[in-house]
Amino acid sequence: MTAASVLVVEDDETLREALCDTLEIAGYSVISATEGASALELLETHTVGLVISDVQMRPMDGRELMNRIRGRMGDCVPVILMTAYGTIERAVEAIRSGATDYLVKPFAADALLELVERVMPDEGLNLDEPVATEPRTRELLTLARRVAATEATVMLTGESGTGKEVMARFIHQQSPRRDEPFVALNCAAIPENMLEAVLFGYEKGAFTGAHKSNPGKFELAQGGTLLLDEVSEMALGLQAKLLRVLQEREVERLGGQKMIPLDVRVLATSNRNLREEVAQGHFREDLYYRLNVFPLNLPPLRERRGDILPLARRILARSTPEGRPIPTLSEAAGAQLEAYEWPGNVRELDNVLQRALILQMGSEIQAADLMLGMEPDAVAVASPASKSEPPTAAVRGGLGDDLRQAEQRLILDALRAGKGSRKRAAEHLGISPRTLRYKLARLREAGVEIPD
Repeated sequence: MTAASVLVVEDDETLREALCDTLEIAGYSVISATEGASALELLETHTVGLVISDVQMRPMDGRELMNRIRGRMGDCVPVILMTAYGTIERAVEAIRSGATDYLVKPFAADALLELVERVMPDEGLNLDEPVATEPRTRELLTLARRVAATEATVMLTGESGTGKEVMARFIHQQSPRRDEPFVALNCAAIPENMLEAVLFGYEKGAFTGAHKSNPGKFELAQGGTLLLDEVSEMALGLQAKLLRVLQEREVERLGGQKMIPLDVRVLATSNRNLREEVAQGHFREDLYYRLNVFPLNLPPLRERRGDILPLARRILARSTPEGRPIPTLSEAAGAQLEAYEWPGNVRELDNVLQRALILQMGSEIQAADLMLGMEPDAVAVASPASKSEPPTAAVRGGLGDDLRQAEQRLILDALRAGKGSRKRAAEHLGISPRTLRYKLARLREAGVEIPD
């Protein structure tokens, strides 16, 4: 996806730079101009998804610039005008003439980002960049940008689901190595006896089953970035070997006799307190200091509530099946999302919204579609064996029954629309065929007739 840019037109250099910095930290691609004529030239050479312009400029003011944009591009590009208190009437008049909205100076960064998010077309936002609306998150992203320009090793810590890998990819994309490989290795997902071979590579015959030589992750990341995800899960013996590779900047494959020079930047993540892990003897102190050159701690979602709704909209834009309009969040749904504690952080938010996309009726996600705090079984259709059991607290009062009926209706409607095709029904619902088969089995157990 080619992201469109936000074009900022402002003749005050200090304000222009502040606006650009705020938008870039929030993940937008930004270009700028000092006056109207140069702004029109940029529109000819760049893909622009939104124009933010001051009203009071010379020789071409913001209103005239807007009229020129409308004359060239119609209503394809939204225009936001910035105005001082003394020119509000002119701004209102400009909106009547075709401006999308306006901001009254001075305005807070949050007000700017909220308006841009509402007005900017979805394709204008890079879905791979971290969301940073909360001031604390914007500061973190500023630090990430600064360290990205260096070769420093970065240790990313935080609870599970806070987006550590997303931040690592952002650092790589902002670094001079952005055009080289980004290789991620989840140290917790690979069996201990295989991790060394995956990390360092091996030669043919190095162990039983090694029928051919294979490069390791370090070699695959040559010239680029290697992410050691959940590095604290690595066994102590392998930690010692990793330390030597990081110190010597060369690697030897298992069963090999040749040292391979490395040009790799290393990033690492952990959901543990590494100082405590070192104190308890679970993590090598020398490796800790080798990796912890520049620490970045990602706060949990409950401590960055200003990011919750922008994150939710980002997830909905990414997860809505192609061909379906992206739903909006009702006021009550948004309030629930902001009030919830999110023990599973962004990963839990993603799961909640994936479920809501299945349950939603119409173009808006309602609070009931979120099912916050409910166990997964609360959305499933009850089996005959469970009908005699007393209702749980999660479903008592009829809400669980309503949700089960809504899910049942959605599944049956999708099957009918797809003329019985399970594949088409799963695609329509935005779930995997395996999940659909499970849900259909539960429906059959409940005595529901499934369309052929």
